[in-house]
Amino acid sequence: MTDPNIPVTEDELHAYVDNELPAERRGDVEAWLATHPDDAARVQSWRAMAERLHARYDTVLDEAVPKRLELERLVRQPRRWVYGAVAATLAAFIAGGGVGWIAHGAAATPSAFQSFTVDALDAHRLYVVEVRHPVEVPGSERDHLQQWLTKRCGWDVRAPELTGLKLVGGRLLPGPSGPASFLMYESTSGERFTVYTAKAKTDATQMRYAVQGSDGALFWADRGVAYVVSGGTDRSRLTQVAQAIYDQMEKNGG
Repeated sequence: MTDPNIPVTEDELHAYVDNELPAERRGDVEAWLATHPDDAARVQSWRAMAERLHARYDTVLDEAVPKRLELERLVRQPRRWVYGAVAATLAAFIAGGGVGWIAHGAAATPSAFQSFTVDALDAHRLYVVEVRHPVEVPGSERDHLQQWLTKRCGWDVRAPELTGLKLVGGRLLPGPSGPASFLMYESTSGERFTVYTAKAKTDATQMRYAVQGSDGALFWADRGVAYVVSGGTDRSRLTQVAQAIYDQMEKNGG
């Protein structure tokens, strides 16, 4: 038995929204919400967010976690791509070329474009469906998030300020050749965008677009760091977000 006089915790509120709260505690939480309007409003907003996310992303909820996202890859040797296999996969994967502006001129090698974009889209599809745990560090701790990812990744990781999008937070992921930073943003309608960055062997590339199912991505590299911005397949909207990120990175020196 639980004590109804014990204050309801935030974890219990999340569990209540997710229908994971023990049955014997459910009545206590509902009684608490009836007398705590602020918490009731939070629960209502979480439920509304969950409904929006389910409506948008339910098609990927049952997909298996990709092997490339296992954390032990952080200490593995970088993958070696077989050119023929990459070329065959790339032919089916790429939906378009550049989006109209050049970062600094050089073209991306197929293997770099393929490996970074596939990893970024896998991470995007895995985490955008999460309501309770989409990130490791919340956006409210922006300074800590940037410092932590910078220390772990080995380059200056910035979380851009994006008009109309709120920083949900970020996490550390394995990348094609080492650690990768992963930032998530969300609009008021529940639309989510992610920014995946990792060290790249190429200094600079043009921006390139790819689509996989219901998700799109824009890839580019600059100053030895690769960026992939992922979101829906509305290419103009994705380009708008990527352009804003690119402009801020240029202003801040990468």
